[in-house]
Amino acid sequence: MASLLSPSAAIVLQNKLSRTSFSAISTNTISKTSHSDFRNERFKGLCLKTKATGSVEGSVIEKESADKLDYGVVGVHHVGILCENLERSLEFYQNILGLEINEARPHDKLPYRGAWLWVGAEMIHLMELPNPDPLTGRPEHGGRDRHACIAIRDVSKLQAILDKAGIPYTLSKSGRPAIFTRDPDANALEFTQVNA
Repeated sequence: MASLLSPSAAIVLQNKLSRTSFSAISTNTISKTSHSDFRNERFKGLCLKTKATGSVEGSVIEKESADKLDYGVVGVHHVGILCENLERSLEFYQNILGLEINEARPHDKLPYRGAWLWVGAEMIHLMELPNPDPLTGRPEHGGRDRHACIAIRDVSKLQAILDKAGIPYTLSKSGRPAIFTRDPDANALEFTQVNA
């Protein structure tokens, strides 16, 4: 429910959950979406919108600062990753990780080579540009470096894929089901297991 509220309102709500009531109102509003918006086949171009109403003792939402910036953040669209050699990176991202190219994204309109790869409904934008980060001297564990995190269903299956390909990785230091590896340009990637 916190995702319906701004971060500051969500924090205040954590202490008032016992006095909070919410109810969903299904409006059954159908909206058209394009293939680039929802790649998952279960949507088939249509999406039902549902509204929720809520009441909080003390009107926490109204107490927010009037000058709070609200420009409509809805999620991460893509992550840009630099690579030295596009073909070598595509070998890793497509043939090892199994990501597919988004053919609808313009790869020939930019002044450098690149490719857009689907990660669920979001994307990775591979960009063949000089990487300012060193290839050596980086932390062994990618969780202690700049990294992108991808949600997956089964860490053990990815672990078997990386083992077969001879690609080094580390497991989460906290013991949660997550695995860290690096692409051919030493960009750190985290894969965390989620229940989906």
